[in-house]
Amino acid sequence: MTDKHPNPLKEPESAPGYGIAVAAEALYLINLMIAPGLAFVALLALWLKHRHGSPALARNHLAQTVAGSVWAGILLIGANVAIILLGGYDAPYTWVVVILYFVTCHATLIFFGAIGLARALSAQTYRYPLIGRPIDE
Repeated sequence: MTDKHPNPLKEPESAPGYGIAVAAEALYLINLMIAPGLAFVALLALWLKHRHGSPALARNHLAQTVAGSVWAGILLIGANVAIILLGGYDAPYTWVVVILYFVTCHATLIFFGAIGLARALSAQTYRYPLIGRPIDE
């Protein structure tokens, strides 16, 4: 006898909102590493379409990735402001700020996204540390 209701723990892709959650996390990582801006627009479109009325798993990952992307933009602007305040793009401090930004901020955001993608692939909710939105369950 077979069970008519799939088990999300054994078959995570059967969980409601699975595809949207995985797409959100993938777009977040694409925005940070491959196609910044373009993937952010796609992520925003996905969020606008599915933020209301979609399953909790999808809403959770959409909220986390949009918040993470906004924070990534704020941190990038902050790094550019620091460069300008320290003497502009020709100053020797430029490379210090750039390296510090990529080693600390950018790498951390990518790490959060990798964990978020792993959680989405296993049909589990996830809250990005420090920058994430509260989980509504």
